Amino acid sequence: GAGNWTGTLVNALIAHCGTSLSGIGGVRRPGIVHRLDKETSGVMVAAKNDVAHRHLSDQFADHGRSGPLERAYQAVVWGRPRQLKGTIDAPLGRGNDRTKRAVKREDADDAREAITHYTVVERYMETEAATSLASLVECHLETGRTHQIRVHMAHIGNPLIGDPEYGAAFRTKANLLPEKARAVVNGFYRQALHAFMLQFEHPTSGETMHFEAPPPADMEKLINALRGMDEAGTP
Repeated sequence: GAGNWTGTLVNALIAHCGTSLSGIGGVRRPGIVHRLDKETSGVMVAAKNDVAHRHLSDQFADHGRSGPLERAYQAVVWGRPRQLKGTIDAPLGRGNDRTKRAVKREDADDAREAITHYTVVERYMETEAATSLASLVECHLETGRTHQIRVHMAHIGNPLIGDPEYGAAFRTKANLLPEKARAVVNGFYRQALHAFMLQFEHPTSGETMHFEAPPPADMEKLINALRGMDEAGTP
């Protein structure tokens, strides 16, 4: 993104691959086919030649409607969605701050279709009223808008733990957690979002390629801390 000149994926790719990357993205985005939000962990694909770049870009533009492309994320959210499985169909556009996104009316000038399918995988500290302090949610994207999962989950009242942009108002909920879990949550300084699975068609062989990335240490620590609060780990 603008203003980020060091410590980026592009820097790492250039250091590793030199000038062999696809040049379609220009000098600022060589080989880049898709993006993850800053501070979001997970698996990505980059193109080393222009043929692969065009083929992969077409798949991402199609959002898997006519091919095997699929993207799945793990998110740790505050509370628990009312439905354990559902679809969030809410157009997104620019918010008041140009770096943020917001749910928009369909007839808004900058509204763009955004669809997220989610499933609650685990619930933490569930009450008799069928509410939870936090949940682990698996999200599958039907579209790929900027900050889509983060905005959509906040839109239904379940922002991501650690999200500085869309979940700041929920930080005080950490005070309801047991001491050990509270310390881990308060020390989690990014949105709890991990792109754990990516599937696409190989640009030349046509083979379906499937990749998964385990959660990084900080996300695993967060999930284990929440799991440790009680024994109600699964719906």
